[in-house]
Amino acid sequence: MKQTLPILIFIPVFFLLSFGANAQWAWVDKDGKKVFSDRAPSADVPDKNVFKRPSKNATAHIATASNEANDTGEKVAVTAKVAASKPVAGVDKELADRMKKAELEQAAKKKTEEERIGKIKAENCQRAKLAQKNLDSGVRLSRINAQGEREVMDDAARTVEAKRLQGIAESECK
Repeated sequence: MKQTLPILIFIPVFFLLSFGANAQWAWVDKDGKKVFSDRAPSADVPDKNVFKRPSKNATAHIATASNEANDTGEKVAVTAKVAASKPVAGVDKELADRMKKAELEQAAKKKTEEERIGKIKAENCQRAKLAQKNLDSGVRLSRINAQGEREVMDDAARTVEAKRLQGIAESECK
């Protein structure tokens, strides 16, 4: 039992220490030498020269540990470096594909709505022009009033109706 106790303590410690190894960056510098670091390479290192990036979980763990350890302005710098590191390939492509698909769907909805509104305006225009022709023909026109009675339109009512139809034609017939 005495020998298993140190081993049981050693195993969790070993796993915790090896967790930081996942947060390693590796790239080839401008001289052709391999560089290993726990920090992202500078912006002048091309993306093709970076051959190992930390996983997202390890990067978040390092950022949290660094933020807890540093309560000064250095905390912001560590967070900015973690945020500036490039995400794993494939994730951005999926996001870009979803964004593009959503934009296309939104554009299709907008186009469908514009077509629907265009059809409604065309119908309203056609009705206003037909009503205007009937009004201009000089035929006696009647309409139903609020009490449900039929009344013949006099000259004043015809003038008001002509102005109303002209306004509809101007707004809908563009």
